Amino acid sequence: MQFTQKSKEHIDSCRFCWMCHHVCPIGNATGLERNTARARALGLSLVARDAIEYSDDIINNVYECSLCGGCMTDCVTGWDPVMFTKEARLGAALDGKLPSYVMNMLNNFNEKGNIYGAEKNPNIPVFEDDEILFFLGEDTRSKGCAKEAVELLKKAGVKFAMLDNEPNSGYSLDFLIGAAQETKTVMEECAKVLNNYKKVICYDGFDAKVMMREYKEWGIDLKAEVVTFTSFVASLIEEGKLNVKKGDLVFTPQDSPVLARDLEETEPIRKILSACGTVNEMLLNKEHTQLAGNLIMNEYMPNVIEQVAKDRWKNALNMNAKIVVTESCAEYIMLSKTKPENVELLKLEEAVLKCL
Repeated sequence: MQFTQKSKEHIDSCRFCWMCHHVCPIGNATGLERNTARARALGLSLVARDAIEYSDDIINNVYECSLCGGCMTDCVTGWDPVMFTKEARLGAALDGKLPSYVMNMLNNFNEKGNIYGAEKNPNIPVFEDDEILFFLGEDTRSKGCAKEAVELLKKAGVKFAMLDNEPNSGYSLDFLIGAAQETKTVMEECAKVLNNYKKVICYDGFDAKVMMREYKEWGIDLKAEVVTFTSFVASLIEEGKLNVKKGDLVFTPQDSPVLARDLEETEPIRKILSACGTVNEMLLNKEHTQLAGNLIMNEYMPNVIEQVAKDRWKNALNMNAKIVVTESCAEYIMLSKTKPENVELLKLEEAVLKCL
């Protein structure tokens, strides 16, 4: 396994540092030191020095990270455990050492076009429009989350396209194997489709993130304007295309880590919920939000990801939350599985529909 010099510097800096020890959602869920950024860096530093082999245990540990970026947010010195973790995953792919559970998902991707092996969903409608594409994404198409989102856009009079054979954004491959040529090829093919439209509304923040960041970093030609579903809905309310009625409901937003940290988008969800009612914040919010679910990791670490969701419910209940609102399909699914009694869980679009 060969690391870039930049990754080696970050690994060496992280391996004896405890600054982000308390913020890792996976480490908090398992209670294991091995699931902290420090422990991961310590193991990878030994690999980088050829002191130990790139073993199955080390590789499995690399895939026990959600890449949520909480560690980076808490690091005042700017070190990046996400960067070297993704590089380690790429190394495992290039060395032919991917775990069987990752290979199963990659095989699903090659056979079905999604890592979950899900069959094509016949219930997803197809609309045609020349200018705007509503991009559902792999998680949403495989698990089914966007029915109310489609309804909300229609109520706002938005004309949009939804594709029967929607391309894969490349998010899941970026998560599993990083900057491999296979990942870039999938992203390039997706960009060709997106460029048929002036604007792309991404329902899933993960897709928005790779389109807005990785495509640009990797030199992928994307001419279409990409916006998140949350920011688009906020603009619809601001422009008066959605006439929401402010009521006495109190909403607690669950900030999506990918939106809050990777895209630095925290205000749109608050503008929406403030127009509908009152916002009651969690203790850990905005860029300091905690992950509440990851569907890819749920494929091979279901008990841990379920505990991650339970931990987030504790955060919500400690702030006397009554209605928790999510902007992520993955987090909504995992929070639904673990929801306590006497608290309501809504997708963002469901909260808006309640107030029209």
